[in-house]
Amino acid sequence: MPAFPCPALDRCLQLHLDSRDAASISRQLPLAGSFETLLALYDRAIPLLESALWKAALKPELVDDFHALFAEMERHIAAAGVDDRHRFRVVVPVADRPQQLRACLLSLVGMLQAFQYGRGQAALTEKLGVVIADDSRAAEHIAENQAIAAEIQQLGLPVTYFGLQQQQALLADLPEEDRQALVNVIGDASPDAFYHKGASVMRNITSLKLQRLAQQDERLLFMFVDSDQKFHACTDPGCDVFTTNYFYHLDRIFRRGGVEVLTGKVVGDPPVSPAVMAATLLDDALAFLGELATLNAAAACSFDQQGAETGDAAYHDMAGLFGFTHSGEACRFQCGLSGAHNHADCLAGFADRLNRFFDGEHPTRMTPYKHTDVEDSVSAARTVYTGNYVLSPLALQHFIPFAGLGLRMAGPVLGRLVQAAIGKAFVAANLPMLHTRTVHETGDAEFRPGVDHSAERVDLTGEFERQFFGDVMLFTVIELVKSGYPSVMPDAHTIQDCVCTTQTRLRDEYAANQWRVLDRLASLEALLTAPGSWWSVDEAGTRTRVLLQRFVASMHANFDKHARAFRLIDDEVHCRQRQQAIVDALLTYETDRECWQRVLC
Repeated sequence: MPAFPCPALDRCLQLHLDSRDAASISRQLPLAGSFETLLALYDRAIPLLESALWKAALKPELVDDFHALFAEMERHIAAAGVDDRHRFRVVVPVADRPQQLRACLLSLVGMLQAFQYGRGQAALTEKLGVVIADDSRAAEHIAENQAIAAEIQQLGLPVTYFGLQQQQALLADLPEEDRQALVNVIGDASPDAFYHKGASVMRNITSLKLQRLAQQDERLLFMFVDSDQKFHACTDPGCDVFTTNYFYHLDRIFRRGGVEVLTGKVVGDPPVSPAVMAATLLDDALAFLGELATLNAAAACSFDQQGAETGDAAYHDMAGLFGFTHSGEACRFQCGLSGAHNHADCLAGFADRLNRFFDGEHPTRMTPYKHTDVEDSVSAARTVYTGNYVLSPLALQHFIPFAGLGLRMAGPVLGRLVQAAIGKAFVAANLPMLHTRTVHETGDAEFRPGVDHSAERVDLTGEFERQFFGDVMLFTVIELVKSGYPSVMPDAHTIQDCVCTTQTRLRDEYAANQWRVLDRLASLEALLTAPGSWWSVDEAGTRTRVLLQRFVASMHANFDKHARAFRLIDDEVHCRQRQQAIVDALLTYETDRECWQRVLC
């Protein structure tokens, strides 16, 4: 018999693994005479079980045994009374999304219950905590978020609610000259409108709070997540299976040393704007309707099978800008309806999902999870996924740059500058989280800045403008970093030329993509109005036709030649203002860093 009782480990080795490694672990288990030796055997078994879990398509019995393995390991750690693993604070910025915030935090609770990281015997875990950074405007949503904080605390997770008043009090402690100097970092929201400051500004303000926590505990790591994410990577509808013990892996990676910033990714809904996904969606919609036209409306649905896997950034219309290549093939729609249903029902479901596109869903190009060993996956990174990244206390010095401009692409910009600053200490690992843009029950996003649903046609102008100039900022930074920026600071004229050249190049890319969108949109309209098609008569249903027409109308409103979004990014006065703001922000970045360092100290 082993010196330590390990029935869960023994069961996993006997029932779920068939390899020489498993046999070796089984032979050594009875010989484990020390706590350290025993933990090393668990560490060897865990990646083998993770691989077996995905190969077995998340077989429930294996999932239960996998969770039991971790619970057993945690009991041994608690019994030993020695636990020098990292503590974590999960930071969730939120703005008027109480339903999504609750779903996110309940998934965190579910993961904690499944894997028991640092749980011990206390009512509240000492190893994990949550910081809710609230940027909400609506009083009822603020009250709901506070109630959620209390609910999660009752479920065993310590929660710090960092609301508008707490944020203002923290900033008030800063010297006035520092607050003014950091306008590009923490924004300049007035006290009577201190909400919807933007995700980047909120992360930076919250980092000032985290620095105070880090001064009290050098073993802390800070994990930033978005409120529309969950702590698992299963993309199948209704599948909430906890497959990854994030904190176990993160602790091991950071304990190896040499890591200051780690980024994961997301699976599920794409992390980009609909402003740059329209052409790929229309490609897939045309292929779907083209195939559907050859099928009987009343015949059993033939779109239930899994489509081909998509590559990296397959959803992005201009993926080539980021070094990705696409096959050009359309992705087949996978109908998610359950029970008996026909092609007319399938089309109705597709029409429902089409209009969620404007909130960021892509009905045909969700990102799947691809299993690789987590610790083997650790590699050099260039992009921060701001909805899934981890900072050491030292890395709090890396604020999200240019936050006061309110641009998209903040994560890629931050990533390039972090890469330039710390090199190999910035890594990526296969630790994705599930990204869900909309609330399942309603099909709508609770709050999405820059997307206006107030009229019959959805207006993407705000988000579109932030995406375009966010791309301008990103590709300008990429060019400047090649010449040593920010350590080598160019003069204003050089930066101005780089911004203008980049903007011209990107405007050409956006124009070419606009042409692709309108070409495909015309083909889609021709299909939808084709004489004799079964969806033009009652077999499709009035509601389906209305939804399809609404989608087409909103696409025209946002991508036509004279669409408001394109008029705005072509407006000379607006462009000059944005260009100058970008140039000024790039020129003052080193000053921002110096001031930030002073404030953190």
